[in-house]
Amino acid sequence: LPGDYGFDPLGLGKDPTFLKWYREAELIHGRWAMTAVVGIFIGQAWSGVPWFEAGADPGAIAPFSFGSLLGTQLLLMGWVESKRWVDFFNPKSQSVEWATPWSKTAENFANATGQQGYPGGKFFDPLGLAGTIQNGVYIPDYDKLERLQVAEIKHARIAMLAMLIFYFEAGQGKTPLGALGL
Repeated sequence: LPGDYGFDPLGLGKDPTFLKWYREAELIHGRWAMTAVVGIFIGQAWSGVPWFEAGADPGAIAPFSFGSLLGTQLLLMGWVESKRWVDFFNPKSQSVEWATPWSKTAENFANATGQQGYPGGKFFDPLGLAGTIQNGVYIPDYDKLERLQVAEIKHARIAMLAMLIFYFEAGQGKTPLGALGL
């Protein structure tokens, strides 16, 4: 796997099926962590409000109640995660027309690279960083894809570590920008 250097102190990689599931979970959590790190820096730089106090700001406008927001998120994320779980154990089952409400674009959601967690294709690689589109068909470039996969997992791991540090700093009332002296 990209970024595998043999470090597995808990022995999570013994079962090959669940190793793939753990890798996909690591990718998803890492992608969210990378987004969060950027969002925390930009949000605090723009508003001046620490990220851990942003929702408690008296000037903040909340158009939805907490219950309706939580219910909507559980419903929508539950639907997406259930589709991901089914697709993990039955690959390509969720890119068929009957499984998606946007059936006319089901081919955009098919896994063009053939690798779990790296869909590629016209929809997921619009800039052509890991492939090209020739005659309307996405052709993956596996050398570029491999380099990008290693870079992504390295950045994801650093972002997850950064988020852990942000949580510890927040417990002390510090912010990432404050820790950097900005």
